[in-house]
Amino acid sequence: MPARRSRWGGGLLAAAGGLLQTASFAPLGAWPLQILGLALLVHALERAEPARAARLGWLFGFCWLASGLWWLFISIHRYGGIAAPLAGAAVALLAAALALYYALAAGLWARLRMVETNAFGAALFAACWLLAELARGVLFTGFPWIAGGYAHTDGPLAAWAPWIGIYGIGALAAWVAAAAAAAWRQRGRPAQAAALLALPLALSLAGLALPSEFTRSSGNLSVTLLQSNIAQDLKFEPAHIERVLRWHRDALAAARGTLVLTPESSIPLPLRVLDTDTLAALRAPFAQGERAALVGLFVGSDSEGYTNSVVGLSAASDPARGSFYHYGKRHLLPFGEFIPLGFGWFVDAMKIPIGDQQRGQSIEPFTLAGQRVRPLICYEDLFGEDIAASVVGDGAATVLANVTNLAWFGATMVQDQHLQFSRMRALELQRPVVRATNTGASAVVDHRGRVGARLPPLVEGALEASVDGRVGATPYARWLAEWGLWPLALAGAAIVGAGTRARRRGTAP
Repeated sequence: MPARRSRWGGGLLAAAGGLLQTASFAPLGAWPLQILGLALLVHALERAEPARAARLGWLFGFCWLASGLWWLFISIHRYGGIAAPLAGAAVALLAAALALYYALAAGLWARLRMVETNAFGAALFAACWLLAELARGVLFTGFPWIAGGYAHTDGPLAAWAPWIGIYGIGALAAWVAAAAAAAWRQRGRPAQAAALLALPLALSLAGLALPSEFTRSSGNLSVTLLQSNIAQDLKFEPAHIERVLRWHRDALAAARGTLVLTPESSIPLPLRVLDTDTLAALRAPFAQGERAALVGLFVGSDSEGYTNSVVGLSAASDPARGSFYHYGKRHLLPFGEFIPLGFGWFVDAMKIPIGDQQRGQSIEPFTLAGQRVRPLICYEDLFGEDIAASVVGDGAATVLANVTNLAWFGATMVQDQHLQFSRMRALELQRPVVRATNTGASAVVDHRGRVGARLPPLVEGALEASVDGRVGATPYARWLAEWGLWPLALAGAAIVGAGTRARRRGTAP
């Protein structure tokens, strides 16, 4: 009976830890819960054999990701027309599949750890966790939504963002969590407990003493961020298109900012179907001077395919004449923007308009008023490794501009989570991020990750603000642009390799 209670207790700890992990992100944003949740998992894993540890790691990951990604149900059921039980099963299946990364991490740690967790064992857990997070963020195009480090856009670990980025922060948090769990087991021996915590806590807090300013001002840019608040089930309706075009003409004409930004695919049409008069009316407010707009629509043709894009409207960028700036989305979303092999039936069932898109090619910034604006479309801002080269070297972007449509997913949780991710990119790269979204969160984030202004969700409106463009590069941006995520992967692999060698020798590090 005690063994059975222990098994149930381990499962409850793992499940509770996963739920605390979700609570650590926005909108609650209580970063200590992320470390506490991982500490509960480590406590549950103590003395577990590898197979059981893998099950507990999977349970933790499933509870975390199912509770943190539940809003996908809205897109699948309400807008995709899939029956509620099947939609719920699809979300559960996704969470179950992503949780396998954490099952492997927990099982590997249990296999390599030969003694009750010591100082090296805590670092080994962090390395295993780091490799799992990297794998989720990179493999199969990557889906790093609510990766652990995002919980620390506030708090002491945020100071490490311009040095080691989100995944490095996540590894530090995992190290502290593992050390805290080990120290709890040693609570009757204060000296041993303090020794376990000393190094990870010292390194975590050391970020506060490191240099923190790596960029300088390139001047202010006034922006108007438009929020159209068009319901997803109306967005692609032909009868609704004229109202959409009229809204764009009026909103662009009324905007006061030097840069005007519309949401992702706010004109849900290919550029080629817009007649010359419509294009001229949209461009009219920007035909002279330095003002410009970036408007979301599709670029391409039936034969070549379509790219989810933003198109520039300015004195120098005139789509009606065929000479214009456009940026096409490069990091496509599986199922929503490209069809994974064998899943055409699923995309067809959800009736996703333009559900198989082409990948954009150019990453050139849009230049206006002395600033260089790097567009990002929807969840592209989750992939700092794709952005880093744009903010390093000659011609580096001074402002990041995200255009998004989250109307697929309702207003609960998802908007605040995505805004938190933009805040982390601002901290890592020390660039302001401006966000124009259909239903929220439309906001301005400064280069220190602080939200300066934000429109309420689910309203039509325009946010007028000013941002301070930045030049220069953080250490993280420099090494990420040069080597990608390989330094972190190699560091994690080196620690795991040391644990493997120690286990083969039969000696605890």
